[in-house]
Amino acid sequence: MNECYGNKFILNGNLQPVEMFDNSLVYEGDSVYEVLRMIRGNPIFFHDHLERLATSVRLQKKTFLADIPTLRKDIISLARSDKKRETNVKIVFNYKNGETNYLVYFIEPGYPSESQYKKGVKGILFFAERKDPESKVINHRLRSSIYHKLILESGYEAILVNENNLITEGSRSNIFFLKGETLTTAPDNVVLNGITRKHILEICVENKIRVEFACVKADEIKEYDAVFMTGTSPMVLAFYCIDNYFFNVNISLVERLRKLYLEKAEASVRMFRS
Repeated sequence: MNECYGNKFILNGNLQPVEMFDNSLVYEGDSVYEVLRMIRGNPIFFHDHLERLATSVRLQKKTFLADIPTLRKDIISLARSDKKRETNVKIVFNYKNGETNYLVYFIEPGYPSESQYKKGVKGILFFAERKDPESKVINHRLRSSIYHKLILESGYEAILVNENNLITEGSRSNIFFLKGETLTTAPDNVVLNGITRKHILEICVENKIRVEFACVKADEIKEYDAVFMTGTSPMVLAFYCIDNYFFNVNISLVERLRKLYLEKAEASVRMFRS
């Protein structure tokens, strides 16, 4: 299955037809990547994502394959050529057998429905942890294992549990727990510090919402009032259950955080355009 969603993609700065897209340039060798959400044909939090891409490249001891002005130009070129307005765009730096390539292309978005925002989604516990949590690198084997379990259990997101029975993060999100008026999320050094998470934490500081940084034990999640994820596609999305534990989804704080996050996203679009 071709991962590229659309009629065009960028390969090393050149616009190409989708028929030329080769999945091996993504999934063979080593790949560092970022996924950005597009609103009205513009990426949100562009500079945050590029900073994290640079960090991942540095931690993996690789070479940065395209500078920020070039990638900005590539995204604008791709958006103009394909006319996709509300989707995700993926940037991949691939290193294979001494060769390097970078790609920019649309991927099919998996955004939550209005019903899922209102009623919440199902989460499953998955006992695994990513090798390099601070780097956004493709781990095809782990991704496949999680994908199959999610299908079998009709889950929306897998919540990773490490060998010490501690919850770190989601397979494609960061996780927040709410008890009373206090949020709990894992410390920065054990998770990929998501862009959405970063801005949610900023919102919490600005609005004097208390946050504790600690890993929650998997067998203690039932003690929390609510659990939600943050991520590029889901933004801020509550769980109605995780395995056999059920949670309240009618929490005003979660909706408030989503609204304030969207305001920041709109501001970042204006910055990208300028």
